[in-house]
Amino acid sequence: MTNEDGRTLPRMAALEPELDAVPGTVSIWCGRLDGEPAYVRAPDLTHNAASTMKVAIMVTAYRLADEGVLDLDEKVLVHDEFESASGEGTYRSTADYDNDPQPWALLGQTAPLRWLVRRMIVRSSNLATNLVLEQVGLKAVRLTWARAGATHSIVSRGIQDYAAAGAGRNNLVTAADLAGLMRAIGSRQAASKKSCQDMLDVLLSQEVTEDLVQGLPPGTAVAHKNGWIDDIRHSAALVLPTDAPTYALVVCVSATLSEEEGCAVVAKVGAASWADRHLF
Repeated sequence: MTNEDGRTLPRMAALEPELDAVPGTVSIWCGRLDGEPAYVRAPDLTHNAASTMKVAIMVTAYRLADEGVLDLDEKVLVHDEFESASGEGTYRSTADYDNDPQPWALLGQTAPLRWLVRRMIVRSSNLATNLVLEQVGLKAVRLTWARAGATHSIVSRGIQDYAAAGAGRNNLVTAADLAGLMRAIGSRQAASKKSCQDMLDVLLSQEVTEDLVQGLPPGTAVAHKNGWIDDIRHSAALVLPTDAPTYALVVCVSATLSEEEGCAVVAKVGAASWADRHLF
């Protein structure tokens, strides 16, 4: 693909044969915060969202706080049973299907909503995600996606809501929709300027760094959220070089790869985007 000036992105283009050989689908959206993308690959193909859907939940929480509907400093009860989006009974979060022990240590106690939002992002806590989603509601998250210009992405259930999943209520994303959401945060349009800065600070504090970050020079500032389950490895990021404008990079990999192989694909795309950053 060529950019608006007719120039190709050589490192991204050189990676295409390797991406074609991946046993599945690799979707990419790469470009600055404004204007058209510099590079895309299957940007509108839907993928299982995995944990990237947590960005939309975070944006919703901050947006509702701006509107006075939600208090991020309110303490909420930490519990593990939730109403199913199927409309039939409840489901439970389980500690063995989580990446963060800290919210579980507070089970039966209270925690500030703001802290739960942070754990949802920096350690991808599933329990924190379900607690925050319970506070904001699915309808408000749908509005967040719509305001970011999303056309295919949706959050339709909590994590481990297997009854809803069995009823076809899936959480889906596209590279283009995730890029729109990340760009809205980066351009301070997803919520108030202060809230967007707060969200950016949370994303910059990401502790799960074995995919995209590995393809960037050590110490590079990158605000990102990744997502992974079997045969899925995604990363949605804002990369902040010191020698070029901030750019959004989203990589969605749905393929029969090991976790290490999936991480390596995302890292290679990150490295190629970095090499081409002056051509966006």
